[in-house]
Amino acid sequence: MATKRSYDDGCPSAHTLDLVGERWALLIVRELLYGAKRFTDLRTGLPGASPNILTQRLRELHDAGILHRRTLPPPAATRVYELTPRGRELQPVIAALGRWGARSPQLPHDAPISVDSLMLALHTLYDPHRYDHRAHGPSSHITLHFGRDTVHTTIRTDTLDLTRDPVHGHLPHRPDATVHTDTTTLNNIIQGRRDLTDARDTGDLTVHGDTDLAAHFVTLFPFSPAT
Repeated sequence: MATKRSYDDGCPSAHTLDLVGERWALLIVRELLYGAKRFTDLRTGLPGASPNILTQRLRELHDAGILHRRTLPPPAATRVYELTPRGRELQPVIAALGRWGARSPQLPHDAPISVDSLMLALHTLYDPHRYDHRAHGPSSHITLHFGRDTVHTTIRTDTLDLTRDPVHGHLPHRPDATVHTDTTTLNNIIQGRRDLTDARDTGDLTVHGDTDLAAHFVTLFPFSPAT
């Protein structure tokens, strides 16, 4: 196995890159920001990473104290990977990279986006001042279904809470609205490249429950296009 390269530099930034600068490392952290995942789940979120490379990066991140492995209790009884407290400290770093990259004119808008990447974008872009609590109450709940993946959102006047269905699964609240779509469609709507009504008309997005809340939801994430 090839020896992991090092910058051999005393700068803390260089040391950080020694730990998470290898290809796929930060994207693995991104995929674990909202909860534990099985190896197969990580493969789904990072289809471009080969199993061998993914295994190697997981081992390196484990050795660096950024993630750890555990076995879920029965009936799941499966091994998952999750971030340590030190690993979770990387969330603002990854969010800042996302904000910077979103303004790039070279951003490949037609490339696929993972569920967890979209969750991070929603978390980063959410503007609580846009939430109309007079119409929708102090908090509201929307469940987003992306095929086999489910994301529960709680919208408040000060924050947006996002929870991906855990491996063993449970429903944290009763949703006011349920949206079925894919990540590309929702991402394009939020970034203003597609209209919600058009997505509903074509069947790329369906809403059950409070349709006004769903329409309001997609306006809560102001996006600054590349300049």
